[in-house]
Amino acid sequence: MNHAALPAPGRLGRSVARASVISSAAALLIAAVLLVSFQFISQRSGLLEDMLIQARVIGDSSEASLLFHDGHAARDVLSVLSTSPNIDVAAVFTISGAPLAYWKKRETSLADWAPPLTSYRNFGLRYLEIVQPVLSEKKVIGHVGIRVRLEQFYRRLLVFIGFTILVAIASFAATYLLLARMRRTVKDAEAELNYLAHVDSVTGLPNRHAFNVQLALALKKATDTGDDTALLMLDLDNFKRVNDTLGHQSGDLLLRSVADTLTGHLEKSDIVCRIGGDEFAVILEGQNLRERAELTAETILEVLREPVFLDGHEIFVTTSIGISFYPRHAKNLHTLVRNADTAMYRAKAKGKNVWASFHARMDTATQRRLALESGLRRALERNEMEVHYQPQASLATGEIIGVEALLRWRHPEFGVVEPAEFIPVAEDCGLIGSLGLWVLRSACEQGAAWGKAGLGLLSVAVNLSARQTRDRNLMQAVSEILEQTGLLPCQLELEITESVLMDNMHANIGVLHQFRQRGIRLAIDDFGTGYSSFAYLKRFPLDHLKIDRTFVKEIRHDGEDGAIIAAIVSMAHELGLSVIAEGVETEDQVAFLRNTGCDIMQGYYFAEPMPADRMTAFITDARMANQA
Repeated sequence: MNHAALPAPGRLGRSVARASVISSAAALLIAAVLLVSFQFISQRSGLLEDMLIQARVIGDSSEASLLFHDGHAARDVLSVLSTSPNIDVAAVFTISGAPLAYWKKRETSLADWAPPLTSYRNFGLRYLEIVQPVLSEKKVIGHVGIRVRLEQFYRRLLVFIGFTILVAIASFAATYLLLARMRRTVKDAEAELNYLAHVDSVTGLPNRHAFNVQLALALKKATDTGDDTALLMLDLDNFKRVNDTLGHQSGDLLLRSVADTLTGHLEKSDIVCRIGGDEFAVILEGQNLRERAELTAETILEVLREPVFLDGHEIFVTTSIGISFYPRHAKNLHTLVRNADTAMYRAKAKGKNVWASFHARMDTATQRRLALESGLRRALERNEMEVHYQPQASLATGEIIGVEALLRWRHPEFGVVEPAEFIPVAEDCGLIGSLGLWVLRSACEQGAAWGKAGLGLLSVAVNLSARQTRDRNLMQAVSEILEQTGLLPCQLELEITESVLMDNMHANIGVLHQFRQRGIRLAIDDFGTGYSSFAYLKRFPLDHLKIDRTFVKEIRHDGEDGAIIAAIVSMAHELGLSVIAEGVETEDQVAFLRNTGCDIMQGYYFAEPMPADRMTAFITDARMANQA
């Protein structure tokens, strides 16, 4: 399985290390040159100062010798210089320039030494020459000259240079070793950052960034060679339920299991990536990929059907897969990904655990969905939403005992949009909570208004979405709405579907008990389409059970549906629940439901959903007809 080769770490670390070594070497060289220069100047100044002092001392000691032209005394004065290893030659000159006395080393010749008889200092390459006047009563009476060999000066300087070079080399070596260690550390950090930038930490698969890089390379290769590229987008079905019920750690274990399954059953040339959350992607390359892509999708669906065991729980994983082809469906990366996403959402809409291949009609549906999502965000502000009400009547008396509030949307472009289309969009984009509270408030206000108008204490049924049941502030919001609208708690009936009720059973039991304590009535909606277990129902504080319309619809043609309804009514009554039948449309259905003991009916046989003003007139007419 090709996980997509990771890009090599960048050259930044090597460049920084090379620049650091060069900078260190340059700094050490400059420091060495400066130190040697300082040492040279310091030794030169010291030597010059020392010779000046000696010349001054000799001059002072030779004053009498010059005044009396006593050469022997002058030689005695100069003889003290024999202890100095550096002095090559020294002499005392009269005012006329004649040498009164001199001292020299044996190997030194005076022929090449003729210093000017004036105040003179010369620091040459081989010698340091000094001439100092000798004064008597502030008058020059002669001169003292000294020539110093510089061999020892240079030897000391060379020793210092050598020591400086050794220190510089040792410092450079230490710096190089330190930089090498830092380079290894930086290299390891680069590798780690490179890994984190391209690899998903949970599954070990290439992440979204690496997926984009690899897909771009695949498309470029396909363009150059004329091959095709197929993209399969996978989204695990109901993965959030695993996270919510077993925790994120179990969710991560499940993701790793899925990743291992995918990499273990697909071809080595296929590139598998985790691009975020519960989404995976598979990139296929080659020619005529349609059959191979479809076979790959079937393989994925098949291998993921095997159960996964997590913390003692047997988990069944399914996925929805969308397929898009380059260049047939898209001419660039972004369009290819978008089309695969569109096909994947189409697969989810088909019932999940299936695959779908992209076609142009899907793009139209996607654009419509985007328009609906955009329109939903302003629908309430623009007064495009309204609540319709469908009456609920007693099968025994025919009297209207309540209504169900149903949301309707009049879109400015698409006209009337059915709830089955826009409610899932509202749930996906997080607007269902605000819409649900708006419907609840509107229905409570209308129910209270009917009571004030003398139409009786009608019950008002409002549906709760899955997101609303998970809202910790739901109880407080409902209580505030009841207080603000004046509707009695016993008039409000909250409907929850079977699937929502069972999604987080323990938490929902607590929520329902809070509503029951407040005096609010509760109903389970669409019974028969989900778990349909009376064992579960015993644990919930419910008042009503609503039979799904699909069972009512087939009463006349399917004896099994009739038997199911009869059994549901009987067992519900045993649990103390009243039964409401939805979708009642014919006289035969009414008769059958009445015979089975069903309590309440709702459907087009009695009345269709209608706006509040029409509902008011309908209730008024029905009450007058009953009184007559």
